[in-house]
Amino acid sequence: MRWLACVALVLLAAAAQARDAAPLADDPVLEQRVMRLASELRCLVCQNETLADSRADLAIDLRNQVREQMRAGKTDEEIKAWLTQRYGDFVLYRPPVKSSTWLLWFGPFVLLIAGGAALFIYLRRRRARTDTTQFTPEQHRQAQALLAEDLRDKTP
Repeated sequence: MRWLACVALVLLAAAAQARDAAPLADDPVLEQRVMRLASELRCLVCQNETLADSRADLAIDLRNQVREQMRAGKTDEEIKAWLTQRYGDFVLYRPPVKSSTWLLWFGPFVLLIAGGAALFIYLRRRRARTDTTQFTPEQHRQAQALLAEDLRDKTP
């Protein structure tokens, strides 16, 4: 019975910690614009979620900052520039293609092509090796004779 009271206290404490969703802005058009821009930005805490999808405290703060900048009349590009100046290209969910991000954009394709080339070379060499180990007809007859002799020795 005592453990049931402990479980109830833990559940009650967890419910008290839960936060309600932040209220939408007074302007639904502004809120839609905030969420559209936030879907193009990466959560710096979660790193695999957009700013719009994340529930991390930093994500909520950044959405509020984006909302405030939009209220101040800044364009989406100005807000992105402010965020990239502050957090780098990593904050963009789709970073721009430039010399510092070439590895990020083209690295997987280079690895795929290199892996395909290595597999092609390996299979070609393997085929060349097996072609040179073909038996002559005489060697094949000798192998058959040895196998037949071995089978005769093992039969009772």
